[in-house]
Amino acid sequence: MPAAVTLPRLSWGDVDRPAVLLAHGLGSDGALMWRFGTALADAGRHAVAVDLRGHGDAPRALDYTIAAYAADLAATRPPHGGAWEAVVAHSLGGAAATVAAAGDPAWTRRLVLVDPAILLADRDREIVRASQKQAFADPTAAAVRAQHPDWHPTDVELKARATQRASRWAIEQTSLQNTTWDVRADAAALTVPTHVIGADPAVHSIFTGSLADEVRRNPVVTMSVVAGAGHSPHRDRPDETIAQLMAALG
Repeated sequence: MPAAVTLPRLSWGDVDRPAVLLAHGLGSDGALMWRFGTALADAGRHAVAVDLRGHGDAPRALDYTIAAYAADLAATRPPHGGAWEAVVAHSLGGAAATVAAAGDPAWTRRLVLVDPAILLADRDREIVRASQKQAFADPTAAAVRAQHPDWHPTDVELKARATQRASRWAIEQTSLQNTTWDVRADAAALTVPTHVIGADPAVHSIFTGSLADEVRRNPVVTMSVVAGAGHSPHRDRPDETIAQLMAALG
């Protein structure tokens, strides 16, 4: 396994409450998981969001394989040690968390994956590349607002800031170094209860159809879909997404 880097943290809620780890997607940062963080804190949990390598304030590196992202998450532990009560992970973070949880079943008691990047076909990879290229071409709040007029102002502000703080080289290398983007074997090996909060295929989802059917053959995996939400349900339909998260956590 690649050498891990230490990921910077943001947190919400009492540190002595059950701890939940939040892992963001490509081109984002820990601050953009604020919807999950505030909701979990209000529900009596301690939420910890990290910046993934190459993003936000996290260390820069040469290795941007999914295995490297997973090694960083696997080395990230709750404030008081032991297992995370849950890990909530979006997109790239979902792929990395899947690998981490499959490799160490004691890392977390539960996994919640938000439109996870379990497998990226060529079409999806091109959509991701185009989206990141557009973001870096104009990393301003005005550009984000124009593309996502229904987002909360905080999401607009933080998405622009996340792009400005991310390493463009790291984002590019994440695509180039993962020539085969496929963690289906890790998803099949999961033994902890896992719930997928999917995006609406009618809008845009990277976890749907035959891929979702295949992953759900693992009996520990369940799934719900946020109607009307694209790839970032927690920004497109936050209330519905949080409701599905709380239902998954029980």
